[in-house]
Amino acid sequence: MTRPFDVFDHDCPSREIVDDVVDRWSALVLVALIDSPHRFSETARTVGGISDRMLARTLTTLTTDGLVTRIEHSGQRVEYRLTEAGRRIAVALQGVVEAIYDVMPEVMRVHDAGTVADPT
Repeated sequence: MTRPFDVFDHDCPSREIVDDVVDRWSALVLVALIDSPHRFSETARTVGGISDRMLARTLTTLTTDGLVTRIEHSGQRVEYRLTEAGRRIAVALQGVVEAIYDVMPEVMRVHDAGTVADPT
């Protein structure tokens, strides 16, 4: 099956989305929003260590990419929700997070030993 986009082609517009999605903060925000919409402050609490400025910039990028939508309720209350496209990517990223959790004991063992992991 031929696809209209190729992330391995340096001229493909999908490369920009890859850059946006695999950014540490974007990935964490997408996974944070997977279960329900969040207000800005809820998202900041969930994604520990992100500054308000970086969170605002990340949400703007994800909204511009069509992965997150900004929903205004009654004038002042704003929530951020995954779009269907954002949900697909967030689910994939959640799998990466789970894989990281699974391999962390080995990663920590290697770090503690100061050795290089065996590639086999």
